[in-house]
Amino acid sequence: MKTTLGIVIAFVVCLGAFIALRSQRTDDASDTGAFGETIVLKGATQFDEEHAFTRTLRKFAELVEQYYEGPVAFDLYVNSELGLEKDYFGYMSQGVSVDYGIVSPSHMSTFSAIAPILDVPFLFRDVEHWEKVLSSDATVAPIVQDVSEKADVMILGYAGGGVRNLIVKSPVTNLEELKGLNIRVMGSPIQTRMFQAIGAAPSVIAYSEVYNAIQTGVIDAAENEAAGTQQMKFYEVGPEICLTQHAITVRPICFSGKSFRRLPASLQDAIVRAGREAGAFGRKLESAEDATILAKMESDGKV
Repeated sequence: MKTTLGIVIAFVVCLGAFIALRSQRTDDASDTGAFGETIVLKGATQFDEEHAFTRTLRKFAELVEQYYEGPVAFDLYVNSELGLEKDYFGYMSQGVSVDYGIVSPSHMSTFSAIAPILDVPFLFRDVEHWEKVLSSDATVAPIVQDVSEKADVMILGYAGGGVRNLIVKSPVTNLEELKGLNIRVMGSPIQTRMFQAIGAAPSVIAYSEVYNAIQTGVIDAAENEAAGTQQMKFYEVGPEICLTQHAITVRPICFSGKSFRRLPASLQDAIVRAGREAGAFGRKLESAEDATILAKMESDGKV
C-alpha cells in the first residue's frame, strides 16, 4: 500500500513539474509562434516588383523583421496572383488567404461608405496638402475606425503619391470634350457621380480589363497615375494623356484584423510601427518618381 501511494505521489509531482515546464515554454513561445515556429504572413499586390506599391510592401516586411525579435516570414504574391485589390480586401476581412496588402479606398466601398472619400477628385490642393492630411491621425481617424468596425481590417499607413490624369485614345483639350466620354472608374459610387457631374459617362471596369476595354472601344478613356499607366502599358491603347491632375493617389496599407489578433503582442507592435513607417516610405517613393516616369514615357514616344 505504501509502495503504491509512493508511486502515485511521485507521478503527481512529476506531472505537476511537466505542466509547469510546458506552461513556461508556452509563455516563452508566445512571441515566436508555437514553440519557436516561424510565423508566416501572406501579402498580395496587383503589380510587379518594380512598382512603388510592391516596393512599399517589401519595405513593410523588412521593417517588421527589424522590429520583431521572433522568427517571422513574408510571402508576397505579385502580379495579381491572388486576384485584384477588391479580392484582397475581402480576404483580409474574412481573415483568410491574405493578411496584408495595399488597397484603393474605392475598393473598400462594399464595407465602408466613407473610405472612398480619399479617392474623390480635387480633394487635395497639392502634394503638400495631401501629405499633411495623410500624416494627421486626427484627420483620417473616422475612416480608419469605420473600416475597422465594418470590415475588420486595420489601416496601418498610407502609400501613394502619383498624380492621376486621364488616359485617352484621342486628344482632349477642354471640359466640353469630356462630355459623353466613356471613362473607366473604380467601383465606388462617389467616383461615378463625380465624373457624371462633369458630363462624362463613367463605367466601372476591373483594373485587369482596362487595356482590352480601351483597345476594343468599350471605353474611350481611363484615369491613373504614371506608375500604373507604365506597368499596365495603357499607353499602347490610350496614347494621349490629358493632364487633368484631378487626384493624388492614396493607397492604405491594410492588415486583416482577424489575422492580427492571432499574433503575439510584440509582433503586433512591430506591425503597427512598420505600417506607419512603410506608408511614409511609399509616399516619398511614388511622389518622387511620378513626374520622372511620366517624362520618360513622353520622351520614349509612348504618350
